Amino acid sequence: MSLRNVAIIAHVDHGKTTLVDQLFRQSGTFRDNQRVEERAMDSNDLEKERGITILAKPTSVEWQGTRINIVDTPGHADFGGEVERILSMVDGVILLVDSSEGAMPQTKFVTGKALALGLKPIVVVNKVDRADARIQEVLDEVFDLFVSLDANDEQLDFPVLYASGRNGYASTDMDAREGTLTPMFELIVSHVPEPKVDVDAPFSFLVTLLDRDNFLGRILTGRVNTGTLKLNQAIHALDADGNVIETGRASKIMSFRGLERVPVEEAQAGDIISLAGLTIATVANTIADISVSTPIKAQPIDPPTLSMRFAVNDSPMAGREGSKVTSRMIRDRLMREAESNVAIKVTESEDRDSFEVAGRGELQLGVLIETMRREGFELGISRPRVLFGEDEDGKRTEPYETVVIDVDDEYSGTVVDKMNQRKAEMTDMRPSGGGKTRITFSAPSRGLIGYHGEFLSDTRGTGIMNRLFEKYGPHKGNIEGRKNGVLISNGAGEAQGYALGPLEERGILFVGHGEALYEGMIIGENAKTDDLEVNPMKAKQLTNFRASGGKDDAIRLTPPKKMTLEQAIAYIDDDEMVEVTPKSIRLRKRYLDPHERKRASRAKQAA
Repeated sequence: MSLRNVAIIAHVDHGKTTLVDQLFRQSGTFRDNQRVEERAMDSNDLEKERGITILAKPTSVEWQGTRINIVDTPGHADFGGEVERILSMVDGVILLVDSSEGAMPQTKFVTGKALALGLKPIVVVNKVDRADARIQEVLDEVFDLFVSLDANDEQLDFPVLYASGRNGYASTDMDAREGTLTPMFELIVSHVPEPKVDVDAPFSFLVTLLDRDNFLGRILTGRVNTGTLKLNQAIHALDADGNVIETGRASKIMSFRGLERVPVEEAQAGDIISLAGLTIATVANTIADISVSTPIKAQPIDPPTLSMRFAVNDSPMAGREGSKVTSRMIRDRLMREAESNVAIKVTESEDRDSFEVAGRGELQLGVLIETMRREGFELGISRPRVLFGEDEDGKRTEPYETVVIDVDDEYSGTVVDKMNQRKAEMTDMRPSGGGKTRITFSAPSRGLIGYHGEFLSDTRGTGIMNRLFEKYGPHKGNIEGRKNGVLISNGAGEAQGYALGPLEERGILFVGHGEALYEGMIIGENAKTDDLEVNPMKAKQLTNFRASGGKDDAIRLTPPKKMTLEQAIAYIDDDEMVEVTPKSIRLRKRYLDPHERKRASRAKQAA
């Protein structure tokens, strides 16, 4: 059976996973009466809840005698490491572009990687049935993007399809509004080349994805580069320098058939497979026949730009809600994550009770924390900080991001003002139709930490912000952080409505009546700039005298502001932490004792 390997790449929310659903249906992968969930490829809980793809996942469909291996990729820039790895497995890419939003930052990032590898793109303008579609303009934007990315003549001569992934049709005719995905299948078979591989050479295979199975242990996924692999064949793993890491046997070979991984007796060069039988080999290692000593070159991955401190939870409520609370458990889990996710780097601190975890962005690290808390971990998380560098002259540099903001015209002035305060430089501003403006900035990543929530408030929830790592540039100096102080509990106990009522005049509360508190816990935001220690546990003194004039009226509290994990991480300051447990997210000061806080503050001012 002839073979095609193709990746679907696009910006977040442009419809990749929905399109894969339709490819499954129309290729006969599902039975007619089979019940299938929407976005079948988004298989883990967080992907389903957030409606985004987090992990790159291979699948396959059969079309008229050709097996098409499809890799569904994440669209968010924070998970770009997933996309960079899998591009070495495929021979062509389907670039999906929204008919209204056009070429967005993440489109540029992934397309640049694909073009540099010499992959031939197929451009699909998706959601052509949108009322605000601007198909021809979007095509022009894509062509300009390819030119700016130094595409060769063959890549610039790309075929175009006009499609609606949700409604399951694609056509070469811009005005078509019905049909099937047959033109897309035909174009993949005719335009994407068969894998150029040497079947007669000894077996070799580059690991691009790592998975775990309770029964099979490590499962390594990638494309067979050369030769044929048979079940129980002797193999060894090589690192980037050609050193043998371990030797073993291919105890299980699995090929992709629709959503299933099916065991097979042998795999040939060009096919994407999963392999079990090794215990140490990891991503970017070469698995090969015993006779092979030269490793396959792996694609370099862009370095992380942001880090957070993951510490053992040392609050007075530690160990009440989670089952995994020791530093050894946290260390083992983070090391496992760093092994399978090449965009994350973990370093242990000197006190061995905390770990510096570096990644691509707040969302990527937020997803890791959310996954860990669901597994039963308790953690203390610090404020994110950017990773600085140095240029040739020894001057400090910091990461910059390209920020593309789509906002209603009436809010554009506020957004520009706020971005200026964060030392961002506007590089482009143009009307994008429908009373909206598209503004592009080059901004230091440091200034964007915690801005997204404020941005949504400023634009009444209508603004869309997209960010992408741009470069390391000159250090921009001091950037003003959060303006308001916080309300800090001065003791331990239960929050009382009688005490919280008057505190509402001081600012916004994060806790409600009856919640358990401890000394040093942040219970609200102060309306002023300094921190304020308060007593939220003060109960009303009971007497046997009846109050005159109806003064015992019930206290009416405003519902407290409850933060999501990402909001909490973005909100905290340098001397604060987020306590994360399977059931709760609490904000606290790093030093719970007020005297220690004063000492740390004095030491910081002296430094």
